[in-house]
Amino acid sequence: MSILELFHVNSRWALLLLLLIPIVWGCARLRNRPTAIRFSSTTTLHGLGRSWRVRLWWLLPTLRTLVLLLLVIALARPQKGNEQTRIPAQGIAIQLLVDRSGSMQAMDFVIDNQRVDRLRALESVVQEFINGDGELAGRPDDLIGMITFARYADDRCPLTLDHDYVVETLAKTKIATTREEDGTAIGEAIGLGVERLRALDEQQRRRGGERVKSKVMILLTDGENNAGELDPLTAAELAETLGIKVYTIGVGTRGFAPVPVRNPLTGREVLQQMRVNIDEETLTQIAEATGGQYFRATDTDSLRAIYKEIDELEKTRTVELRYYQYTELATHSVRLGPLRVPPLLLIVFVLLTLEVLFRHTLLRRLP
Repeated sequence: MSILELFHVNSRWALLLLLLIPIVWGCARLRNRPTAIRFSSTTTLHGLGRSWRVRLWWLLPTLRTLVLLLLVIALARPQKGNEQTRIPAQGIAIQLLVDRSGSMQAMDFVIDNQRVDRLRALESVVQEFINGDGELAGRPDDLIGMITFARYADDRCPLTLDHDYVVETLAKTKIATTREEDGTAIGEAIGLGVERLRALDEQQRRRGGERVKSKVMILLTDGENNAGELDPLTAAELAETLGIKVYTIGVGTRGFAPVPVRNPLTGREVLQQMRVNIDEETLTQIAEATGGQYFRATDTDSLRAIYKEIDELEKTRTVELRYYQYTELATHSVRLGPLRVPPLLLIVFVLLTLEVLFRHTLLRRLP
């Protein structure tokens, strides 16, 4: 790499100004020629020696020269390029459909030897699915959004690359505990997911970007559709028409599950075995109609295995890109080995301040 390649291509011309520095100093010396004082003889002065102020006469012009030199270099915009390799996804969009109905309170999942409800178990596994762990690579290049549903479907998180926000939103999701909001609107959730994925194509078209080539929904529920006006199979047909694949997950143990209830006499929460029903037939039909698959998760390990399998099925097609991220050395500090070099303009300011201070104090000249 040549020296010129260290500077921005549109600002390298500024280096020609370095040729003007000797001319500037030549003009300055002619203008500031020292005043002559007549003495009868200077023989006596020769024996006095030179003071430390005289010995430092070179400091002021050196500081001024460095200031001019660094200003010209800063004007030429020196840059430090860090080569990075990125493997971007080729158009994967994943919409999570999360059941938050009252039955998700069932404590039939275990994490770190502690009973947790189904929603908290889902939160742990989804975080691993999105961000990765020892077994899962994560989905760093995928657009991920989230819709929750009970009696109604709610768009909780738009399709985004800000995966921390998706995980944080899921962590804040609460299970429906009142009769007015409880229910399981599976059809409404699929319909809203279809609408959000369809709108994504419209956004990409308006921005002139590429159309999203693969769109996926992952539906997790522990019940059967009993709310909403849209039938789940009708919603699935709509998803299939738009090329959206739906993976369905029935979550929870079979038959009975421990559900926390409040004892009316003591006011304490106790676990009570209650029958649970999952409409596996409908969930299977939804998956088959859209080219997806149906899974059954009865514990945390099987739920994690399901997301691992979906992760394998929906591999992103990638292309390796190399690019440089440049740091402007004139305005930003940069690390060179063990040292951090301050911005050039800061160095210029410090040198100019020292030159002014010395000129008017320790190295002041008369007349």
